[in-house]
Amino acid sequence: MLSLKKCIVITCAVITTTFVSGQPDCGGLSGPVPITGGGTILNGPAATLQEHIPTKRMIPYENVREADVLWSKRVWEFIDLREKINLPMYYPLDEITPYGTWLKNSSRWSLWTIIRSHVMCGDLRVFSPYDPLSYGLGKKDGYELKYPVDPVPGGNFYNDSLFRDELLWYLGHLGPQSDIPETDPYGDPIVITDPITGDQEFKYPDRDTVWFTSKDIIQYRLKEDWFFDKERSVLDVRIIAIAPVVYDMEEDPSGAKSISGTKELFWLYFPHCRYVFNNYYVYNDKNDVQWMSFDDLFWKRRFNAVIYKESNTYDRTIDTYRAGVDALHESELIKNEIRNIEHDVWSF
Repeated sequence: MLSLKKCIVITCAVITTTFVSGQPDCGGLSGPVPITGGGTILNGPAATLQEHIPTKRMIPYENVREADVLWSKRVWEFIDLREKINLPMYYPLDEITPYGTWLKNSSRWSLWTIIRSHVMCGDLRVFSPYDPLSYGLGKKDGYELKYPVDPVPGGNFYNDSLFRDELLWYLGHLGPQSDIPETDPYGDPIVITDPITGDQEFKYPDRDTVWFTSKDIIQYRLKEDWFFDKERSVLDVRIIAIAPVVYDMEEDPSGAKSISGTKELFWLYFPHCRYVFNNYYVYNDKNDVQWMSFDDLFWKRRFNAVIYKESNTYDRTIDTYRAGVDALHESELIKNEIRNIEHDVWSF
């Protein structure tokens, strides 16, 4: 009979094994493996076993009482992935072959590859950037996390066809229409007659789905709350939501495409994302043995972001009353006002 002490040790080992396995395993998808090879082969930096990130426990946020929040300001920022400091979120790039195979890096993933993998596995809940019933014609207030896109209970991208079709509008777009009509078994073009107008036209093949890859993501937008906690006497920040952004393309009658602006794909509740981001490495170009997790990157603010909106009387964004360099200057003024709050509190 096992002693009580041994039983406790075995139980703890089982629980630990259950909760530290942070990589998804659905539909053949799994996270990058930092150690390649088998047996006694070690392929980590300095021939060490890399286990810090895949097995580390996520650090919870400090509990903050409402009565201790002396001051608070809600801001919206965007992370421009063209900036050098933000490149670890952009690279390495993934690729989807013409045969539909998703090619990903074997040792580390970009932030988009992580998000897309776990959205497809059902680990991350997608919120539409607009009311899906309005088909994008309504107000784009998806950052309020009011429009969830959910599969059936227990379903995900791989076993729920309706959910998979709905995610097409958030993970990709329809490709160009073929100019070659479909043919019947005799090789003649298939003609469709409109039952109301009587107009006839050729039947063309369904448009293929073009999935967004890492190279298509140009920004990440953040919804944040900055606040002063008088119990700890610190100015702190909490990221509420995050959204990947791509270029919004327009096609003219000739078939040529042009950039008409930017488009939010969807929003994610960031506290839920932390459980996923905590298990993936971020590349450190200064030191190969000091890689942090994506959760650490956001926690330590190891990125550069530009404020494009703050909570205000008019509920407007900066680009509605400032443009170009003036908009960047306005963003810096808002940042300085936030920094001055902490200074002013300590001055009394």
